[in-house]
Amino acid sequence: MCGIFGHWSRGRQPLPAAQVGAMAQALRHRGPDDEGVWQPPGRGVVLGNRRLAIIDIAGGHQPFVSDDGQVALVQNGEIFNHVELAAELRAQGVQLRTGSDTEVLLRLYEREGIAFLRRLNGMFAIAIDDAREDAVYLVRDRIGVKPLYWCDDGGAMLFASELKALLPVLGARGAAPALDLEAIHHYLTFNYIPAPWTVWQGIRHVMPGTWMKFTRGGVKTQRWWSLADQRERPVAFEAWAEEFLAVLDDATRIRLRADVPWGAFLSGGVDSSTIVALMARHVAQPVRTFCIGFADPRFDESAHAAQAARRFGCDHTMEIADPDMLDRWPTVLHHLDQPHGDASFMPTLRVSELAARHVKVVLTGDGGDELFAGYEKYAEFFAQPGVAGLEPGEFRRSYFDAISLFSPADKASLYRPEVARRLAGLDSYAAAAAPWLEEAGHFDRVNQALYLDMQLLLSGNNLVKPDRMGMAVSLEARTPFLDWRMMELAFRSPGDTKLSADGDKKHWYKRAVAPLIGHDLAYRRKQMFTVPVGEWFRHGLHGWLADLLRGSELLRELFEPARIDALLEAHRTGTANRTRELRALAALALWHRGVQA
Repeated sequence: MCGIFGHWSRGRQPLPAAQVGAMAQALRHRGPDDEGVWQPPGRGVVLGNRRLAIIDIAGGHQPFVSDDGQVALVQNGEIFNHVELAAELRAQGVQLRTGSDTEVLLRLYEREGIAFLRRLNGMFAIAIDDAREDAVYLVRDRIGVKPLYWCDDGGAMLFASELKALLPVLGARGAAPALDLEAIHHYLTFNYIPAPWTVWQGIRHVMPGTWMKFTRGGVKTQRWWSLADQRERPVAFEAWAEEFLAVLDDATRIRLRADVPWGAFLSGGVDSSTIVALMARHVAQPVRTFCIGFADPRFDESAHAAQAARRFGCDHTMEIADPDMLDRWPTVLHHLDQPHGDASFMPTLRVSELAARHVKVVLTGDGGDELFAGYEKYAEFFAQPGVAGLEPGEFRRSYFDAISLFSPADKASLYRPEVARRLAGLDSYAAAAAPWLEEAGHFDRVNQALYLDMQLLLSGNNLVKPDRMGMAVSLEARTPFLDWRMMELAFRSPGDTKLSADGDKKHWYKRAVAPLIGHDLAYRRKQMFTVPVGEWFRHGLHGWLADLLRGSELLRELFEPARIDALLEAHRTGTANRTRELRALAALALWHRGVQA
């Protein structure tokens, strides 16, 4: 786990040392253990790395450079099957000088070129400088566990693991980016900014499962993996459960590879309990587990976590936290670099801080809900009268409308007239959702909904959470459910194996793991990992919220004050629950305040 950064100049101009240093410093929290920079003379190339040392502590310094000096490589992430890949390379006569997974990447690339990516099982963002092709590659893992941003002004390209590493260089060049109104428009739809957009004009995300190749002749982008390649097939439960448990068990086993202390987040929900149960199979010592609890029983899962910890013999650490974490919101948004309206980032930061006092790596249950229909919204949507009879296009638009924060009409009325004119005709459905839904058209309707959430919600928000909040405290989060074998199995599985006709979520999954974790943990009602922001906005913090929204320079520029006041009043009086809308606007205002500070 690391932070990577770099520069590539078409005119072979070097990046000034002060700007290289600024990029590295901005990512220090992602990699406090080491720093390395590759800057060959005369080529205008920089590859940089801030390292969080996890595998081969002494030998894993990056960048790794080929023996002839023609290829250099840096990565942010971990390659969990590096042991097997290294054994293959040695059997072919390749000399490996370290036990680092990053050296394995270099040697594979030397032998196989960019096609080596399909051999990797891991989470990664990779940059490669290949002087033989006079090219730089940027690569992102299959589903976007690891972030990678880039910008290109026609003369030079910059890249980094976080936006904050790009802004000092752009500012030094007098090219500080402007706010991207299209991204804000999509933010109001989704509660996060979906890739490839970012909050800044001209800065984009490398898309998941994609590589980009920068040469003097131009930029080539190619998708190297797609979940849509899967096809559903009928299967008996017993055969499915056997494959599901075997894949998840091996995915968990290889994610225990580390030369530093590790543990797991444990809420007592079905996902984290299953991962911890499988971890306990593969180690002799008790698994270190971490959770936070709240005094309010509506949000407190600590008793369930303790139950799971006892069952699996864990070394369990739990702390009761004050649910009022709003003082941490600016810190959260600083690490996110963009507005996110999800309040669960705050408790995720809190449990990450707890774990980081004891370990450097945690395994999590992220991805299980999106793969196997774990959210209540799926049951609610498909239970609506008439949904089954919708035409394909009507179904897709209906699901999109169901998951949207502000509707198109609500956004149009929220904007000031001049902003509404600039954004007229921009449709978040057409721009950000329809291409994914069309790509998933061969799936049944449950899997179409899940596919959209895999591509947008998961990579745009739910994977940002463990990455940024973990990296804020130099903690690596690993996600066994997002092993590529598990993702492909999930989308070979018909939707009724996930969401049954009577609305049972994670239908076959829970049946499969009940013997492993017990019926109570497998079938306990899902609780959201969040804090009661909506109640605070209605009562004790209503004045704070009103002052924040009315006093925000950005919100005054974009939105009609009367519309914001109407949202505030409807929520205060209880005539409507506007928690999510107000939370999104508050996050936007707080983010902008932090940028202006």
